[in-house]
Amino acid sequence: MHLALFDLDNTLLAGDSDYEWTQFLVNKGIVDRDSFERQNAAFFEQYKAGTLNILEFLDFQLRPLAEHPRADLDAWHTEFMEDSILPRISQQARDLVRRHLDAGDLCAIVTATNSFVTGPIAREFGIAHLIGTIPAQQGGQFTGKPRGTPSFREGKITRVEAWLESMGLWWGSFERSWFYSDSHNDLPLLGLVSDPVAVDPDATLRAHAERAGWTVLHLHL
Repeated sequence: MHLALFDLDNTLLAGDSDYEWTQFLVNKGIVDRDSFERQNAAFFEQYKAGTLNILEFLDFQLRPLAEHPRADLDAWHTEFMEDSILPRISQQARDLVRRHLDAGDLCAIVTATNSFVTGPIAREFGIAHLIGTIPAQQGGQFTGKPRGTPSFREGKITRVEAWLESMGLWWGSFERSWFYSDSHNDLPLLGLVSDPVAVDPDATLRAHAERAGWTVLHLHL
């Protein structure tokens, strides 16, 4: 049995779904342009620099989910998928996922982006398992807070191992394991798999991959 794990933003997608979702809300006039664009850009820079406080970011990112009915959010997400996500999925990314699925590998997307935003994207790729940050709900309404461990940096390891354990599996259950990612923030999980793959990597991850002899893959040329 083999395991294939995929980061989402700037890996399977040519872009960041978290960032694009906020920009989508800004462009529709659902959130205040000046404050949200400024904060969105600042958090994105912190992420790239490796200095992001994930709980502060989630307070910002999950707030709009708590301020609108689920029916409205779902309708907006359908439009978001068409306008902002589908054009960012390359055929190369689809083919990569399809190769692993056709081989019978156990596949999952592992992303810090919340599962409301990423669930339909995972389904678009045909990947049944999504390990993303979970937005808390109460009475069918999002609360604006995360539930459990955010799937970020070392949190990705915690969440992946809990997912495997729920199926009676662990790392040793697999002959080979892949993790595909673009970001140095994912070095903890990349270091655990047998086949780490740097996908269109940032400069820090590229340097690490070259030193370690990891595969470097380009999906979004």
